[in-house]
Amino acid sequence: MRAILARTPVMPILTLHDASTAGDLAQALVKGGIHVFEVVMRTPQAVAAVQAMREATPEADIGMGTLMTPEDVVRAHQAGAQFGVSPGLTHELAQAIQAHRMAFLPGVATASEVMQARAFGLKELKYFPAQGPVGAAWLKDMSQVFPDVLFCPTGGIRPPHIPDYLALPNCCTVGGSWIVPSDLLNDRDWAGITALAQLASRFQTH
Repeated sequence: MRAILARTPVMPILTLHDASTAGDLAQALVKGGIHVFEVVMRTPQAVAAVQAMREATPEADIGMGTLMTPEDVVRAHQAGAQFGVSPGLTHELAQAIQAHRMAFLPGVATASEVMQARAFGLKELKYFPAQGPVGAAWLKDMSQVFPDVLFCPTGGIRPPHIPDYLALPNCCTVGGSWIVPSDLLNDRDWAGITALAQLASRFQTH
């Protein structure tokens, strides 16, 4: 998972209702320099969208998010997702991920949850919700306690907040939905999305 996160300073979090747009969207993101993205499993079109993206951009790493159950892991694996993302972590979810040998980014919000994830051998974690600029202070504190853990914060993070996160030693990627606004997606404004992807790809990590 660490190698996947290292490919991009910003990971788009995508909610897709129309799989027919997924291939063009993936190409627009890659054209803008973003090669890692997450499709959340909250719509009936999510699995088909991942399949279309894998076909359109084989050079990209495409994950499925909001994995809640072992059955979700099976669906993500069958769709061809290269990694999974979840809002939290359960024993059953960790076992399913290990059984399918998928890279995994489980969500945490407390030190106890970080310890539980580490007990499963998971050291790349999603910090959620980051609550915009507030989460940077929490991550800074966690870097002292868990120097071996790398975080991908998500939730309310906008471009002005990103440099503060990426300056931290335990953060190399942030997640955000702002790269693909619903109006640009609905209008199929691929050039506009590519421009936002270019903006995101220019952020520097530590």
